Amino acid sequence: MIRWLLFLLALSVTAAALLTVLKAPTLFLWKVSILAGEFGHLLVVVPLLLIWLAWAHGGRLGMPILVLCVLAIGLLLRPVVQAAFMGPKLPAQLEKAFGAVELRRAPFSFATLLHVMPEEVKVRGLECICEDSKEPLALDFYPAAGRTTPAPCVVVIHGGGWDNGDRTQIAGMNHYLAQRGYAVAAISYRLAPKNVWPAQADDIGAAIAFLKQQAGVLGIDPTCFVLLGRSAGGQLATAYAYGRPDPAVRGAISLYGPQDQVFAWQFSREDDILNATKLLRQFLGGTPETAAAAYTSASAYLIATKDSPPTLMVHGANDALVWHKQSERMHAKLDGLGVRNAFVSLPWATHAFDYNLYGPSGQLTTYSIEWFLAAVTK
Repeated sequence: MIRWLLFLLALSVTAAALLTVLKAPTLFLWKVSILAGEFGHLLVVVPLLLIWLAWAHGGRLGMPILVLCVLAIGLLLRPVVQAAFMGPKLPAQLEKAFGAVELRRAPFSFATLLHVMPEEVKVRGLECICEDSKEPLALDFYPAAGRTTPAPCVVVIHGGGWDNGDRTQIAGMNHYLAQRGYAVAAISYRLAPKNVWPAQADDIGAAIAFLKQQAGVLGIDPTCFVLLGRSAGGQLATAYAYGRPDPAVRGAISLYGPQDQVFAWQFSREDDILNATKLLRQFLGGTPETAAAAYTSASAYLIATKDSPPTLMVHGANDALVWHKQSERMHAKLDGLGVRNAFVSLPWATHAFDYNLYGPSGQLTTYSIEWFLAAVTK
């Protein structure tokens, strides 16, 4: 009985570890893939323990258990090994795209894998009003630590398929950036299906206008903003930055965001992992045929010009929710237009890879973001 239990556990751990190379077919397994990809270096203790137990209790199943556990260990450690190889190459990629800057950290460090959470700053809850809707919009403000001069402000736009989520998502990143001298405003926006595009862009504009108005009180530079969005928020960040040019918006950062909604519609199905056709329809008010203007204006890929602001994209090749090709195509388009941009592709990573800021994906992402912010806010 014990040997079969050990075998099943080894099989389960190996199946979970395979999600560092295979896309998750369900939302539950997508969450498992985040654990495997971004915490795998800690989870290797499980197959190691199983090997030890199999040595004593595995019997005839000892060898199969050993083989499964060795495979699981290799898969769980794959992300950190790949990140260690990617790290030294990252500064050259970022310097080519945005120019040279000085950062006092390495892109990747094995010691950093043991960190847990960044030191927190005191968050201030604020509220602004969108003039178009007259609705109050909540905003969490993270003051820049250690600044004696007005700070650049990073406006963080949450994900959630445009119909859920809020400004508290992955708040560790906000504290992390605030500790490095950047003010952060994590904003809420009106959600679909009650509110269709461009209501969300109007809300981003209202938040930026409010921050400019309150710049003196908040200690921020009203001429220096960068938009940072995850998933649906990545779409909102680039679509707003490209579609509503503002000299104060110095750049846009998209983490695993869909950049072309017409392209997304073409490859979406009712039975895919997110029911993406439903999300697009309720966000944009119809299909590409019935709401063509909305699909175009919500697609950075379709509205980009040579004057679009500098852009950083980070995306996992193993993303099960937003196709990695979205960022590939956007990178190629911006290169063709001569827009300063970089695309950091993480071979092992799935959607929401930055959940662990100190994991293999988190380290490379925060390094890329710090480089980008230093370059565009000079």
